[in-house]
Amino acid sequence: MAAERQRPVKYTNESLFTRHSGNPILTRDHWPYPVNSVFNAGATRLPDGDTLLLCRVEDRRGLSHLCAARSANGFDEWRVDREPTLDANPRDYPEEIWGIEDPRITYVPELEQYAIAYTSFARGGPGVSLALTRDFRSFERYGVIMSPEDKDAALLPRKIGGFWALIHRPMTTLGAHMWISYSPDLHHWGSHKIMLQARRGGWWDANKIGLCSPPIETAMGWLVLYHGVRQTASGSIYRMGLALFALDNPEICLQRGDSWMFGPETPYEHGGDVHDVVFPCGQTIGADGDTIHLYYGAGDSCVALATGSIRELLSWLDANSSVGDGSDIAGRNEDQSI
Repeated sequence: MAAERQRPVKYTNESLFTRHSGNPILTRDHWPYPVNSVFNAGATRLPDGDTLLLCRVEDRRGLSHLCAARSANGFDEWRVDREPTLDANPRDYPEEIWGIEDPRITYVPELEQYAIAYTSFARGGPGVSLALTRDFRSFERYGVIMSPEDKDAALLPRKIGGFWALIHRPMTTLGAHMWISYSPDLHHWGSHKIMLQARRGGWWDANKIGLCSPPIETAMGWLVLYHGVRQTASGSIYRMGLALFALDNPEICLQRGDSWMFGPETPYEHGGDVHDVVFPCGQTIGADGDTIHLYYGAGDSCVALATGSIRELLSWLDANSSVGDGSDIAGRNEDQSI
């Protein structure tokens, strides 16, 4: 588990994350074959100490695949696979006919494998697919586990009440909210429940939210970084907020930050193929159990890095969260399970 929280600190304009001075750390210029853009990377640390980023790579047709980049320090001197690491396979998996996107990586000790939840894209829209791997060379594909329209998924690293748990974001008649579902075998899923609702009205995360990187297990609960999409007259803005969920009952939201705490500020975040986007899909935790290295897509065009402290994130939540403001801020189930 990661570090425990410290005394609450009230943050105003002070950022909880420090951008790496070498940002962006990965662009299409790093790739050994022609591509359009590189972004939205899942992240993990390998047994040999290397950081692995499994990047979403959009080719010049506009279709995406996943390609691994490895680094000894997680900052630079990236070694990129010479060809796609995990490519779409529409012959055997027709749900991937328009590519695969936005991986989230969870190491699962019980399986001694990495679980990759990713978005598969076809005519019916985006769905959630799952693959397992030990070495990021060969993969056991499970196919679609959440049918369209669904995305922004990650597996929790351990079972909850004897069942695997998956966070995901379906589009339903209730809106674009974060849900959690349970499975005995990673194939069959049920007990679907809303765990966090998009707020309403003028909030920064009104109307549409989704999981960023996989949840971080702390002594206080599951620390979740999530994105909110604000619609403006000039387009959408993707920013990041925080919430905390009960360890053994993760559909219960304990705290939710009132404001966003990381958003587009730099030219590489304001520009790109899609303007005004910071979109993390992965992080690694330092040997101290506190330092978080957050890898995020910027402008849907490159990969950037920001560093923060889990203790400070928890402290910020203590000082900047509230429950029950009349706009479903707490995100509790309220009989909305199916």
